[in-house]
Amino acid sequence: MRIDGSGTLRASCLLCPNPGPMTLDGTNTWMLREPGSRGVIVVDPGPHDERHLERVARTVQEQGAQVAVILLTHAHADHSDGARYFSELTGAPVRAVDPEQRIGGDGLADGEVIDVDGLELRVLATPGHTTDSVCFYLPDDDVVLTGDTVLGRGTTVVADDNGLGRYLDSLVRLRDLVREAEIRALLPGHGPIVTEPLDLLTSYLDHRAERLEQITEAVAAGARTPAEIVARVYAGGDAAVLSAAESSVRAQLRYLAKRGDIPGDLAP
Repeated sequence: MRIDGSGTLRASCLLCPNPGPMTLDGTNTWMLREPGSRGVIVVDPGPHDERHLERVARTVQEQGAQVAVILLTHAHADHSDGARYFSELTGAPVRAVDPEQRIGGDGLADGEVIDVDGLELRVLATPGHTTDSVCFYLPDDDVVLTGDTVLGRGTTVVADDNGLGRYLDSLVRLRDLVREAEIRALLPGHGPIVTEPLDLLTSYLDHRAERLEQITEAVAAGARTPAEIVARVYAGGDAAVLSAAESSVRAQLRYLAKRGDIPGDLAP
């Protein structure tokens, strides 16, 4: 999989056929391998779709390689529910921040370097979408695997009710890394590769600022519950997205109340 004309990534992707409003085209299962080596890192095997998981395992085998470790960007089912079956297929351990998601493997620590046959992958704690969200920085290719922290299309939901401040900090951290390390692409958990990462991260931060302003205006206009705010701010959206948007609104109300922009009793 190429992101420009200069070379081939150490990462390749198999798309799980689970499209939807929240998963876009489906879940991206990433396979990382140092050229010429045997060990493979699989990031986010996806939901419990046996055909997809068997296809990933078969693809690795056909390359004369072996899955060394399975990593999860976070515990949402569309990324993690297939991990146990995939671990059984390959014999590889599952590592995750959430202890309940681990299978024969350790947790993931911020700043840790995972080395598989010379391929180095650095763990970046990026909470906000969920409390356990992480990204993975692949310095040899100047790319970052972002899970659901940053999507290839559209914006993500802040599913952690108290996580908006943490999410904004995570976006700033990624933006700073993109600038300092000259990251050339983001490899998301859903959607296409992002080849203008600085532009996208800037737009994510701008979008969050705009949403906070819209919610503040909705409260000033009389909206008092997350459902009432969603009806004003997200009018005309897909039903599945509107349901998820309430989670983001709750997180934003708590953030605004903590900042003193709205009355504290409006934070659910």
